[in-house]
Amino acid sequence: MDPVAFVLSQLPPPPARVLEVGCGTTGELALAVDAAGYDVVAVDPRAPAGPIFRQVTLEELDDEGPFDVAVARYSLHHIHDLDHAVGKIAGLLRPGGKLVVEEFGWDRVDDPTAAWLGEQRGVPAGQARAEWDDEHAGLHGYDDLRRALASRFDERSFVPGPFLHKPLERLELEPRERAAIDSGEIQALGFRWVGLSS
Repeated sequence: MDPVAFVLSQLPPPPARVLEVGCGTTGELALAVDAAGYDVVAVDPRAPAGPIFRQVTLEELDDEGPFDVAVARYSLHHIHDLDHAVGKIAGLLRPGGKLVVEEFGWDRVDDPTAAWLGEQRGVPAGQARAEWDDEHAGLHGYDDLRRALASRFDERSFVPGPFLHKPLERLELEPRERAAIDSGEIQALGFRWVGLSS
């Protein structure tokens, strides 16, 4: 299921209020959710111009909510104070509000996964592993993300899945990556998670 379809599948009927944390420079998801009839606020310091966008960090957001749903796609691992950010999201949601997350655990790369990554990049496994670790040093890993989410939300859904095809910029690799995960050859780095504010 593509990202827009996944997020829309998790939303109550419009015109519910939806907060996107980390919409990026294009705001594609926020625009799609807005077009579906939702009341959207999308935050990112690099957000595009437009009425639904706020060029601020989550910390700087002055909208006090409440929101029915918050969405964070590949943004939480970047936030310096993860616990505070997850707490702020929880505080912006109505009681029982939903958080929809798409993330990855960069630190779940083991030797077989590094070998697979190296094969796709055309470099030895050790080099692939070293470059991967360098690229992601200082970012929150899998355990930090899961712990922070569990501290403020009751998990309703957790679905691991492929991720490596994204940074490789080779979307055609997704079926092969998924097959390697399903066979136990490599780790599933990506995950989709849904929780309710507790």
